[in-house]
Amino acid sequence: MALILGLESSCDETAAALVTTDGRILAHKLARQEAAHRPYGGVVPEIAARAHVEVLAPLVEAALEEAGVGLDEVDAIAATAGPGLIGGVMVGLVTGKALALASGKPLVAVNHLEGHALSPRLSDPELQFPYLLLLVSGGHCQLLLVKGVGDYRRLATTIDDAAGEAFDKTAKLLGLGFPGGPAVEEAAAKGDPKAVPLPRPLVGSGEPHFSFAGLKSAVARAVGQHSAEDLAASFQQAVVDCLVDRTRRALGEVEASALVVAGGVAANKAVRAALQTLAADHGLRFVAPPLWLCTDNAAMIGWAGAERFGAGLTDPLDTPARARWPLDPDAEKVRGAGVKA
Repeated sequence: MALILGLESSCDETAAALVTTDGRILAHKLARQEAAHRPYGGVVPEIAARAHVEVLAPLVEAALEEAGVGLDEVDAIAATAGPGLIGGVMVGLVTGKALALASGKPLVAVNHLEGHALSPRLSDPELQFPYLLLLVSGGHCQLLLVKGVGDYRRLATTIDDAAGEAFDKTAKLLGLGFPGGPAVEEAAAKGDPKAVPLPRPLVGSGEPHFSFAGLKSAVARAVGQHSAEDLAASFQQAVVDCLVDRTRRALGEVEASALVVAGGVAANKAVRAALQTLAADHGLRFVAPPLWLCTDNAAMIGWAGAERFGAGLTDPLDTPARARWPLDPDAEKVRGAGVKA
């Protein structure tokens, strides 16, 4: 059994956690930045980076104290090395390198997306490779066959906006506040999902990918013609329909042990319920991490670090921070903005 210190700072959450290779979370400390970004209706990268600098070291100290261990008792330091807002990624990675150098412990540079991809195995130890993963977050929306640690086959990605980005922009259009995902979900619970006829981009098409830019534009055109609650409900249902249709298509292409969802949008109850039904229709297990493990956190980074460390994968101290870092670098390039996946 090894003990891993995980650090996360890729966007607007700063976090530190201590995770064991047998799946125990000994400590988790997290600082949010919603109040700092709320006046702007979205994350401001420079504000986020400065906040990470201020709080990450105290969070590491607090996590070590909560777990009752010293840095010398940690077996490896796992830090997000990308993808994400480059200023924030640099803060966490440099901190991880400094701790690794000072303690003489190995560094594990974690792909933030791999943190999401492997997090279901932290909450469900029975989950076996390979599984089909819908990774759906603020910056990414893709379907991946997770064949093993560090072994991913991308089946689909977004050609423009990610689903989480569409949630945030819809919330801003409707004046629902920030962060947008929970705000839209709360408003949607009071609305009629059939009230507003919105498009379902690429649903039923032969192209395997996702698209949400047209849906977001349709919401913008409908603002003022319907209540915010009806628009939120109709938008949310359109996203659910798109996710289910594209995931159903992917299930027809691969052999998988389970259907898994992860990422911030996986915290949406309507999304989870629809995917659970889809999995049942295909005779598959459905696995989703607890809600707190869906959003950005250090436990998933520590766990990804534990999985990689257990496989003998560590990284040199000159490992660069990356704004973009695909899990499947050999995946075929797609039209539009899909290169960011």
